[in-house]
This record gives sequence, C-alpha cells and structure tokens, in this order.
Amino acid sequence: MSLGLDSPWRGRRVFLTGHTGFKGSWMALWLTQMGATVCGYSLAPPSDPNLFEVARISECVHHIEADICELPRLRAAMQEFAPDVVFHLAAQSLVRRSYAEPVLTYATNVMGTVNVLDSIRHTASVKAAVLITTDKCYQNREWQWGYRENDRLGGHDPYSNSKACAELVSAAYRDSFFPPDKLGVHGVAVATARAGNVIGGGDWAVDRLIPDLMRGFIAGEQVAIRNPHAIRPWQHVLEPVRGYIQLAERLLAHDASFTSAWNFGPDEEDARPVEWIVRELAKQWSPDASWAIDEGVHPHEATYLKLDCARAHNLLGWRPALALSGALQFIVEWFKQWQAGSDMQQITLDQIAAYQRLSKYDLPISNRS
Repeated sequence: MSLGLDSPWRGRRVFLTGHTGFKGSWMALWLTQMGATVCGYSLAPPSDPNLFEVARISECVHHIEADICELPRLRAAMQEFAPDVVFHLAAQSLVRRSYAEPVLTYATNVMGTVNVLDSIRHTASVKAAVLITTDKCYQNREWQWGYRENDRLGGHDPYSNSKACAELVSAAYRDSFFPPDKLGVHGVAVATARAGNVIGGGDWAVDRLIPDLMRGFIAGEQVAIRNPHAIRPWQHVLEPVRGYIQLAERLLAHDASFTSAWNFGPDEEDARPVEWIVRELAKQWSPDASWAIDEGVHPHEATYLKLDCARAHNLLGWRPALALSGALQFIVEWFKQWQAGSDMQQITLDQIAAYQRLSKYDLPISNRS
C-alpha cells in the first residue's frame, strides 16, 4: 500500500473511541497505515475471539481500556493525547441487547456521546470530529425509498432510539459550542455519520447475521435464521469507514458546509433480503453449509430500511466501491484464512489495500476521478 508524502493523514493525531470493536478495529488499522498516530479509547473487546486481538491492533495504536461513561477519565485522556481529529464509534450497538439492557444502552449511546462532545469542548487541539450513529436513527415507516438526512429521527427499539438521541445531542452541541461560522477562528468542525448493516471479516458479535453464519459454518453446525424476508442495506465495513475518513478530511479543511449529518449506504441493488445473503454465503463457503429458518418469536426489528446517499455522492465524492457479491467474497476469504491460522493482521491489511485499489482512496481528494 502506498502512503505517499501527500497523505492527508501523515502525522495526524487521531482519538478513536470504540477501537476494540469490529468497525473500530478496521478503522484503526487503516488510519495507522495512512500515517496517522491513533489513540484508541474503549472497553475490552466485546467478543472472544475478536478482530482487535486477532489482527493485533494493539501493536498499531496507543490503547486505553476505559469507559466513555467515565467523563473525568475520558476528558483527561483526550487532553493528554491532544488529537487533531476525534472519531466516536464506541456504542452499545446491538438491537436485541438493547431490549435486555435498555438503561446501559441509553447511558452508553446518549451520555457517552455527551461525554465525548464535552471532552472535545475542553480539548484545545481538536479541529474536527465525526460521530457515528446508525441508519436506524430514522423513524422507520417501512418506506420503499431511502431516508434522507433531514427526515424525522425516531427509533422503535432502545438501540435505534438512543442513536436518534445521540444525533440530537450532537446537533445541540454543534449549535451551542461549535458553530460553523467560527471554524476559521477557534471552532471545531463537527459532523455525524449514519450507516448500518456493515459486514466484513473479523465480526464475531452476538445476534448478528454474518457472525452467526460464520460460527455455524466453521463449526459444521446448522445455523438458525430469523427474519428471512427483512431487507437491509448491506455493505462492507470499509465502505462507511472510507466515508468517515473522507468526511473528516473536509472538516479539517474548515469547510462549514460539511458540519451536518451524512448517510453512507450501498447502491440500490445491494439492499437484499436476509435469506438472499444466507444462500449466497452458504454457496461460497461450502456445499455442506447448513441453515434453517427460526420460526420462534423475536423482538421487533425493521422489515425494510435503506438510505438515500445522494448528498455523500454529490458533495463529498463518496460512492460505494465494492459490490455486495465482492463484499461476501472478502468475508469468506477472511474467515477461511483465519480458520487456516494465517497472519490476520496481514490478511486484513491486504483487504484494505485491495479495497483502496477499487476506491482509489490512496489518491488525494483533489486528484480523484
């Protein structure tokens, strides 16, 4: 992978919450490869095994194991590191867990976001911040068209609703403490990013489709599938991560027009039913891969949800680079390499490099086609 002397991330100091999670681990590895110095702040990895340990992310970042709900510690860590950029990914991110632990979900996703924003407010070095929520933050009416950034926020379950609250908190802090008209003086450029149903190698989360399938296929066990007809905007984890990084670059350039909410989702044809994903992955994995529909009663989950990403396409220059079929190939290859005992840091870096060739992300923004 070529970094280039003109990499906008060479020498940047990045404070990344949630770096021990699935998406955070991919992001930490990519940022360090582009020359950034990354401080990760997060709880211990959420599963065993996990991408953070398997890909040896701790070798690449300054690792702080702590809770974003502990404001004094979070603020002190951020001030000591003195970052240029903050990416906030730490969250309770599982819908089904939010039904079992709603108080924890709101505490982490709402007050955790407050704590991050208030720590930014008291850290003079910060120039830009991207706070990650979810596509589920919208009041979902099961529409057949995508939600735009100015559509009404809501959320049926505690997870989705808490992320809508996090969006409101971010907007209030931006309006109150980081007004866009002060960016060139002493302000912080703050934006939020909404993406969901990210998939990729190294995801072992509980009650998520791809991890459940991979665990079952590797163990040679039949996998029970719920909500087979639910349609989701599936995308490889590197797609929204690239969007977050590109958005941060624009914020660092003091462009006030980017201090708002942004959707990052796949193309129309990659919004597919759960059952289609299961069949395709089973076909790619092995003729012996087995699954069945779970007919039990489950908590409410949306049947149909997709995003309108025209803003990111037209203003940010971001578009999906990896079709869903290619994303599934990446996943199967990653887990087969893990099963074979390969060096998973190198395999993960190889997939980042392959994705960069597709997205042309290793070129400066001004030179991209």
